[in-house]
Amino acid sequence: MKLLVGLGNPGSQYEGNRHNVGFMALEALASAYGIGPFRSRFQGDFADGRIGNERVLMLMPGTYMNRSGQSVGEAARFYKIPPSDIIVFHDDLDLAFARVRVKQGGGHGGHNGLRDLDAHIGADYWRVRLGIGHPGDKARVHGHVLSDFSKAERAEIDTLLGGLAKAFPLMLAGDASGMTSRLAVLTKPPRKPGAAKTGTPDPAGPDTARTKDPAGDGPRSRPAPPSAPLGPDAPADTGLAQALMRALLKRGDR
Repeated sequence: MKLLVGLGNPGSQYEGNRHNVGFMALEALASAYGIGPFRSRFQGDFADGRIGNERVLMLMPGTYMNRSGQSVGEAARFYKIPPSDIIVFHDDLDLAFARVRVKQGGGHGGHNGLRDLDAHIGADYWRVRLGIGHPGDKARVHGHVLSDFSKAERAEIDTLLGGLAKAFPLMLAGDASGMTSRLAVLTKPPRKPGAAKTGTPDPAGPDTARTKDPAGDGPRSRPAPPSAPLGPDAPADTGLAQALMRALLKRGDR
């Protein structure tokens, strides 16, 4: 049994925020595997279901990001789930947009939701880090995480989370690196037409391309020139000349 946690802030005003991509990930998994409906429990939205042969509990804390640990700690204690069986989906400023990294344990990296989780359940849980990119200026971080994805960004995030849902059974089976590899394949952008062609085409075109001598770049062998026609001084056929001579001699004997 695994406890899957999505981090975010409750309320419609935060629904499309970058900070809520953890909620979005959990909703994508629930939709893909028919888990739900969610109900109010453990100070959040809770659902229970299966992904393959694995029983999973899903929780989106309703305590706001900075108090996420209260909700998760309550659920973990009730079901006696150790941190190593808890998987947390969260936004990551230090990861490029729409990139995913997975790790177990480690620091909170300044993320207030992770900071509170560490205080309630320790740091040995799994983290699925979902990149939202950094605005480039520390003063803009607060506004960045609490702003909505653009329409184009949201489309890309939806594609990413759809791929994540398909690849996630690998992580449940203990193959976290296999999941990220599979996700990379599933979300790889299609190759543009002609992108595979390399080199410069022969200006002569395919129908007039010159063929190399199989012996190399040395001089090519040329066919022998045709035999020259017999000129007026060329000798006649020997047999014919002898026959004419005999005929003339017979006429001279008469």
